[in-house]
Amino acid sequence: MDTALQTSEQQLKKTLRKQLKDTIAPETKRLHLALLLAVLGTLVFIGQSWLLAHLFAGLIKSTQNSTGLVDVFSSQALLLLILCFILRPSLQFVRERLSQVASFRARATLRQRLLVTLASLGPERQTLGADGALSNQLLEQVDALDGYISRYYVQLYLVLITPLLISIAAFYYSPLAAGLMLMTAPLVPLFMVLVGGAASRSSQQQMAAMSQLSSRFLDWVRGMSTLQHLKATDQAQEDIDRSASKYRDTTMKVLRLAFLSGAVLELFSSLAIALVALYLGLGLLGILPWAKDVIPVPYAGALFILLLAPEFYAPLRQLGSDYHAKAEAEGAIEELLPLLEQHTWQHPGQQPLQLDAAPALSLTAVSITAHNGRLRLPCINLQIAAGERIGLHGVSGSGKSSLLLALLGFVPYEGEILVNQSALLQLLRSDWHGQLGYLSQQPNFKRGSLAENLRLANPAASEQQLYEVLRQVDLLSLIEKLPQGLNTQLGERGLGLSGGQLSRLAIAQLLLRDAHIWLLDEPTAHLDPETSATIHTLLDKLSVGKTLLLVSHQWQGLQWLDRHLDLAALHTTKEQQPC
Repeated sequence: MDTALQTSEQQLKKTLRKQLKDTIAPETKRLHLALLLAVLGTLVFIGQSWLLAHLFAGLIKSTQNSTGLVDVFSSQALLLLILCFILRPSLQFVRERLSQVASFRARATLRQRLLVTLASLGPERQTLGADGALSNQLLEQVDALDGYISRYYVQLYLVLITPLLISIAAFYYSPLAAGLMLMTAPLVPLFMVLVGGAASRSSQQQMAAMSQLSSRFLDWVRGMSTLQHLKATDQAQEDIDRSASKYRDTTMKVLRLAFLSGAVLELFSSLAIALVALYLGLGLLGILPWAKDVIPVPYAGALFILLLAPEFYAPLRQLGSDYHAKAEAEGAIEELLPLLEQHTWQHPGQQPLQLDAAPALSLTAVSITAHNGRLRLPCINLQIAAGERIGLHGVSGSGKSSLLLALLGFVPYEGEILVNQSALLQLLRSDWHGQLGYLSQQPNFKRGSLAENLRLANPAASEQQLYEVLRQVDLLSLIEKLPQGLNTQLGERGLGLSGGQLSRLAIAQLLLRDAHIWLLDEPTAHLDPETSATIHTLLDKLSVGKTLLLVSHQWQGLQWLDRHLDLAALHTTKEQQPC
């Protein structure tokens, strides 16, 4: 079992690295340019250190020989030194800007990719989690990749290149000093690896706690009116407090590891620099045990090496400090993994569609199979005449919602679906959606005015059209009594209206679309029997002349439909073609 667990963890780490690589891939040229500028900055620093070392060595000699400063340091060398002081921070500034732009663009591309995935899933996105968790993933967890892209990626290469260049420069004056730096350098990444595993696990726990907190908070806020009615707000507060405490504890654990790793890395690098300084200092005094009264490295060379030593360890220290950014990015990618690995399907149709009346629908040998091989909808045959209203019933899990997703154009299917005489897979999906009216179990409304929510269905609708559809769904009298009328603000998910009123508002949206086909997914499942009966009566009156398919797990209250079909028995009905 331990072997299987280790294999699973290794596979997960491999997947996370691949996803991070794919995320950065479009911006690698910009990041490589940032790396080049960082390397140029290192070379400028080496030249700057050499000039400074020889300047101070010349100053010491000038005090001993009473020579002028002009004789010690030429104007050309001084000009080069000034140029180095200007050029190095300029290169650093441009490098950081390039890294920040690369991070911004990579995160924007990833966020767009996730949005496209969610859009292609349509209503099926709810299987990936609550809207609060998905929103958190698109915002917080995508932004958690910033440190990895803007700092860690370039630093990972710079940590090899910079010490190599500096050790080559130091080797010219003292092979032993260069060897000391190279021997002590591995201590920093060694400790980084030891701390990194714990930091990565803590970051993953923090991301999970953040997602849980976001989902719980959004769910409780959405249900606040129900909680107040049931007098259960105290229980909700206690649940939020527990989630917030868990998130606080995991965040503090990550911060403790970050501060601990930074302190220890600074300690190791300081000790290594001190060791090099001790060797050079004893050498200048001529008291090295193996070189009595001998100065192995002259003052200019020793000062040059001492100026380089902090920069030799700086990339290692920086990488150690930024290692928590890698751990945070891996934790974020792991949370995003279900969405990143979601198999999406693009509707292939390109043929324009325009309908002047309700069409006929024909489903022949239609079945839906998930990517993992699970049968989501058994093979069925169904004929719906133009303007016919059909109720499709079945137990939970029988494939009712999957059939609607296929008709909406969000999932692939086997068999053939015809709209009049045109194959659905050949039609342009945007044109097809323009002819559809879809109503789910939980109508989606955003925070905004009543007019803004109605115009989600038809942005060009006039105020007169809004009043007309409200009259048709028996909401006009209510809206006219409100002080702000159509400008009355709704909360998240329509907070401020009852369930029945929200259902009427959703039907008003259907009317504004002027769609010829209505697909209804248990539109009254969340309502009480009395309100449900009222909504059914309203649907009966307003859906005349529409091709309507209403899926439900019950028959009650739907006697107004033209036909009732049992989904489980559809593919075995004698009148239908066999699958």
